[in-house]
Amino acid sequence: MTAETLDLPAVLPPETVAVPGMPPLDMSGPALSPYEFWPMPVFYAPVAAYVLWLMLRHRGAALPALANPGLPGGGFHGESKSAILELLVRAAPDRTAPFAVLENDGAAGPALAALEAAGLGLPVVAKPDMGCRGAGVRLIRSGDDLAAYAAAFPRGARMILQRFVDVEGEAGVFYVRPPDAPRGRILSLTLKYFPRVHGDGRSTLRQLILADPRAGRVPHLYLPRHAARLDEVVPAGEAVRLAFSGSHSKGAIFRDGTSLVTPAMQEAFDTIARRIPGFHFGRFDVRFPCIEQLRRGEGFTIVELNGAGAEMTHIWDRATPMAAAWRDLMRQYRLLFAIGARNRALGHRGPGLAALWRASRAESRLTRLYPPTQ
Repeated sequence: MTAETLDLPAVLPPETVAVPGMPPLDMSGPALSPYEFWPMPVFYAPVAAYVLWLMLRHRGAALPALANPGLPGGGFHGESKSAILELLVRAAPDRTAPFAVLENDGAAGPALAALEAAGLGLPVVAKPDMGCRGAGVRLIRSGDDLAAYAAAFPRGARMILQRFVDVEGEAGVFYVRPPDAPRGRILSLTLKYFPRVHGDGRSTLRQLILADPRAGRVPHLYLPRHAARLDEVVPAGEAVRLAFSGSHSKGAIFRDGTSLVTPAMQEAFDTIARRIPGFHFGRFDVRFPCIEQLRRGEGFTIVELNGAGAEMTHIWDRATPMAAAWRDLMRQYRLLFAIGARNRALGHRGPGLAALWRASRAESRLTRLYPPTQ
């Protein structure tokens, strides 16, 4: 593989899925890693122990919130996504998907008015202003969709309606720049794929999901989402997309694309990141029509920026050994605490543990009330 081309073969292996604009998805080998869907407290236990040691070493349990003094709460827990998007719009207006934000009153009218005021139309992606791991994310194509979403969304909670970037390519770009460093770097690139099953004219959607080598191992991610049509026979050749949200916990397939990062891509994201005051650590979630454009630092649209609470999501590639996943997460937290400690030394002050705890609890309470993720 060269720096300028994926050098793909003319004929793909039979267990490889061609995806427009993306490197082909290799589905050979194990469908899941052994730990991919372990309970979070089990998988993260060694990492949590390491984080506790970092707290003691740096004498600061709330240091992660100081890693990004320019972001609300450092982007650690319970932050406002719209506030961070506003920073992105100022830093890179041509690279950020436009959006509207409003306090939900349960009706579609105010939401449509907010879209009109922002110069947006349907379709849009609806998501909570406070939330993580793809909670409450849905594609809104019509007024009826918007009315249903508003009715199911918690009253008084803020929602974001963002322009739908209708391309297949999606990735998580994990970026770090220490406060004293003139330039930052991309530490991780995660390519996100959206699973599909294909009809044969005989099987129901439920049967297709259960028979799929990967989806059949984690049917709880897909069956409830498609409950209304599980017993329908899918016509021959029809593809049914099983997940819309680019979240691993909601069923997207993640692959490690870090080897595809180029100097041009590094430069593009570093330029944007340095325009965001007080931003040093986090993950850009982007959509793009062509992986080669992304590698040239062109053609991508940022749909979200996650701060100190982000992680290097390439660890959820089924080929990543568990020891390597733990190692990379520990490296991530080591950098996070070091950046927070340096910002503290530079005189920055952030929210204390009590404030972070309240924000986290507020986010958890709201997350339980959001509509199901699409």
